[in-house]
Amino acid sequence: MKKINDTMNRLAVAVYVKGGRMKQRITGILARKEGEGFVDTALKILISVVVGALLLAGLYALFKNTILPTLTQKITNLFNYQG
Repeated sequence: MKKINDTMNRLAVAVYVKGGRMKQRITGILARKEGEGFVDTALKILISVVVGALLLAGLYALFKNTILPTLTQKITNLFNYQG
């Protein structure tokens, strides 16, 4: 019976100590004043989407007006070889 009581006491002390450590960790995390807010994150995402859309639009215009006509002309010349 004494052995069971000793085991229970050790278990209770271990749980108490771990609970105290966890309480300190949580208190420390909640007391921090640094970090990102929702507005900052939303603004970063919005800027990324706008810059990505502008980049895609620029590439699309470049391919449509410059690269594809030149490529089409070169392919046509390649198959119309009169050598």
